[in-house]
Amino acid sequence: MATQQTATAGRALVSPSVILLFIWMIVPLVMTLYFSTLRYSLLDPESSGFVGLQNYASFLTDPDFLTALFNTLILVVSVLVISVGGGMLVALLMDQPVFGLNILRLMVIAPFFVMPTVSALVWKNLLMNPDSGLFAWIARSLGFEPIVWFTNWPMLSVIIVVSWEWLPFASLILLTALQSLDEEQKEAASLDGAGAFSYFGYIVLPHIARAITVVILIETIFLLSVFAEIYVTTSGGPGVATTNIPFLVYKQALLNFDVGSASAGGIVAVILANIVAIFLMRIIGKNLEG
Repeated sequence: MATQQTATAGRALVSPSVILLFIWMIVPLVMTLYFSTLRYSLLDPESSGFVGLQNYASFLTDPDFLTALFNTLILVVSVLVISVGGGMLVALLMDQPVFGLNILRLMVIAPFFVMPTVSALVWKNLLMNPDSGLFAWIARSLGFEPIVWFTNWPMLSVIIVVSWEWLPFASLILLTALQSLDEEQKEAASLDGAGAFSYFGYIVLPHIARAITVVILIETIFLLSVFAEIYVTTSGGPGVATTNIPFLVYKQALLNFDVGSASAGGIVAVILANIVAIFLMRIIGKNLEG
């Protein structure tokens, strides 16, 4: 009886926060669904009307949609490869006894706590600027012409900026997994004369496989919604070279003033993100069970 009363009291205490969280999530979603069925322009809000699924058809048949979808996939896959691969190398280095290791770890993790807008501004104005940036100064010092990064290599530039932001996250998670490796396994591998590649392939990699899948899942969910870095550096250009799905939704809403089409695009983005998340969860579930 006492246990049942305790459980009831616990539910009563938790229920306000659960209800608030539910409202916080469901109200914007319902409003987005509602506006996605309307012909609603910010230039003429009085002439709105119900159009059903017409906004979805308009968004999916937009000439820029396939390009934005392709750019989204390229951005997500490229950043995952760089951040997970680089994070693995950084984690292996930070797992070694090095002088000033605590300071090194702090410096490696620091970029993850910088706001995306600030990161993009730093890369755009201080590092990749073709006139006064650090990379331009290095190129001139070596006798080369500076690269106009955001004009000649726009997608690569955005990938570098976003990878720099997410590399510390992958490094931290993988380092935590590495530090949980049993010392007896390390000693046994050393006594058996295992080389560096054999040690990594047969001991380290299987041990951190779960951590890698978790990193991939979390990063993918956030990378599907990258916006600030593109807005600050390239504004989706040149043309639509760096326009992804979130930026295409922004263009529909605040550049074309078409709230209906933008809302439909937002729902499409949510559906795509959920499909990817479910797919990754299934893979991770099998990995964890294995």
